[in-house]
Amino acid sequence: MERVGSFSINAAPRSKDIPSNAKYFNTKSRYEEVNPYLQDDILAINSSAMKPPAPTCIAVHLTAIIRHGTRFPTAGNIKKIGKFDSLVKTEATGDLSFLPELKAWKMWYTEDMDGRLVAKGRADHRHLAQRLAKAFPSLLNKENVLDKRVKFITSSKHRCINSTIAFQQGLKDSFDIQGVDLEYTVDDSLMRFYDLCERFVETVVNNKTAVIEVTRFNNGPEMTRVQEKLSDLLQIPYSHITQESVETAFFLCAYEFTILGLNTPWCRLFDKADAEVMDYAADLEQYWEKSYGHEINSLASCILFHDLFNRLEVAANQILAGVPVSEQVTVQIGHAETLLPLLTLLDLFKDKTILTSTNFASQRDRDFCCGEIMPYLGNLLVALYDCPDGLKLQVRVNEKLVTLPGFSDLSPLYEDVKERYRMLLTGCDQENVCKMNK
Repeated sequence: MERVGSFSINAAPRSKDIPSNAKYFNTKSRYEEVNPYLQDDILAINSSAMKPPAPTCIAVHLTAIIRHGTRFPTAGNIKKIGKFDSLVKTEATGDLSFLPELKAWKMWYTEDMDGRLVAKGRADHRHLAQRLAKAFPSLLNKENVLDKRVKFITSSKHRCINSTIAFQQGLKDSFDIQGVDLEYTVDDSLMRFYDLCERFVETVVNNKTAVIEVTRFNNGPEMTRVQEKLSDLLQIPYSHITQESVETAFFLCAYEFTILGLNTPWCRLFDKADAEVMDYAADLEQYWEKSYGHEINSLASCILFHDLFNRLEVAANQILAGVPVSEQVTVQIGHAETLLPLLTLLDLFKDKTILTSTNFASQRDRDFCCGEIMPYLGNLLVALYDCPDGLKLQVRVNEKLVTLPGFSDLSPLYEDVKERYRMLLTGCDQENVCKMNK
């Protein structure tokens, strides 16, 4: 049992303590909701998903691109939580049996927490490192770590640097090398490319019309019904419960669970139907701000795409030349904004119909579901194998094998994958993609 201030953290909530709407927390979801078997054993690996293409294949390189672990809310969201908490304390007069608990809740988030990694976030990365060491023992092993054949690259944000250090600690725990200092490189050109892509910043980030579908949904009938239900439950005037209030209350439920392991009364304000609406609203935002909504969203990650394939190519050439692979594992730790555009560039999790403000009902079974794709610790694992019939590639998202678009085989030949993405490999120049035409 760990503590945050005066609060105890239940690191492994029992199933009865998991909120019924936990699967709808979107990018604020626990990794354990994506892989439920980890709730019983956090170091378990899905052996069927971690098998090589064939028993005779040998893993020769692994690139892991990983989102940071569980974090505190940002300063902006902490301000919103404080504002909503005050609203409930001063105006709620409903007859909810748990209203006294809501009014007695103590605001404990402070603005200096501002998106920093929490204890659970450090554990996320330690445990992932230990699982990957079990899954790829020929690559993530003591010898390769000590001989610096495992490289670490991170965003400059505290939550990413601390996630990197926690991942390294997981390897130290696995190999009993506590006294060793492991290095890492801070590289925002790779891990925060979106900040440096002028076209993306100008046409999406600073352009409200780029996310007009999000605005329309937030002002639409589904969200209005959730607002009205929350207002009725708390007996707070409709005019005082905004879309921002609803989002704040829902994600307060998520934060209390992911950070403290608590199923709080805030979660009881939302039933399944409400949670599905909130999840779709969050997916719409991710879709239009970071993914398929605009082409530049994915093209902004060209630099990371080329970096990934350059590493694969170096390893492939060294294998073909019969020399040892110099960089056997690359661990890169960034943000949802780092990973989601790259997954989009690879054409993964793409629905036949675009997500809009009007097709919530028809998109309930959508592939683009960020609670599944991009929870805390969300990751892309790309493994290169030396097989008797050639070099092969396996791609995993959140430790689950995925089929690359255009292939039926989970382990296609590396050369065929390069051909599939030939246009991006020969083009997709970061400078030209991100340059604004004045």
